[in-house]
Amino acid sequence: MSVVARHSPRKRFGQHFLHDPDIIARIIAAIHPKPGECLVEIGPGLGALTRPLLQAVGELDVVELDRDLLAPLRSRCAGLGILRIHQADALEFNFAALHGHGPRLRVAGNLPYNISTPLLFHLLTQAEHLHDLHFMLQQEVVERMAASPGDPAYGRLSVMLQYRCRVECLFTVGPEAFRPPPKVRSAVVRLVPRETLPVVVQDERRFAEVVRQAFSQRRKTLRNSLNGLLDAAHIEAAGVDPGARPETLDLAAFVALSNVLPIRS
Repeated sequence: MSVVARHSPRKRFGQHFLHDPDIIARIIAAIHPKPGECLVEIGPGLGALTRPLLQAVGELDVVELDRDLLAPLRSRCAGLGILRIHQADALEFNFAALHGHGPRLRVAGNLPYNISTPLLFHLLTQAEHLHDLHFMLQQEVVERMAASPGDPAYGRLSVMLQYRCRVECLFTVGPEAFRPPPKVRSAVVRLVPRETLPVVVQDERRFAEVVRQAFSQRRKTLRNSLNGLLDAAHIEAAGVDPGARPETLDLAAFVALSNVLPIRS
């Protein structure tokens, strides 16, 4: 009997259970888990990835919001290793607390589409505790994560993630790999937090504010989209054309803009 046969996916949790053994094998191969590593899975669901991950590392922490999945998950993983289940909302979970004094965390998961972007931003706040991240996400989100300046998908998520991480799209996954099949294609992505940041940001909150406001009106020129935050003189002082549009700027340009942002009292 299929391991996904007894639990009906819940729409409010954005559940789409992975069941394709070939895709599961490709994801596990991409993660390449090893004994002794500190590995955390977000949204284990019915254990499609949990079982092989647990077998590989021996101990595994999982974060699952749906309490009805906890008992079936324990049952399906019995005898495979030490499984620590955290019944919690991943958007509020303190991943850094799992790091302790051991090796940095490796995080993986088939993420619900409805929380993927805010969850990525939440994880960014704890990037110094993370070794790498492997996620299944909506393909459109992965394209935005990996996009370069000038690409239609390039935006706030691209800039903020690429400041903190190297982003690599590994492969795409069709809807038929899930139950129920989603209406979109998915993709598996690898994120590796940078040991050394590529540019020097004087104030990360100001940097985030500049990026957010610039892309809130992405079709407007910086002169207009950053109005009230930076005037044309400040934009020029950063070495950036006030007539440029935000989707044409690289990471260094956004950092330069944030570094000339006047300090507020």
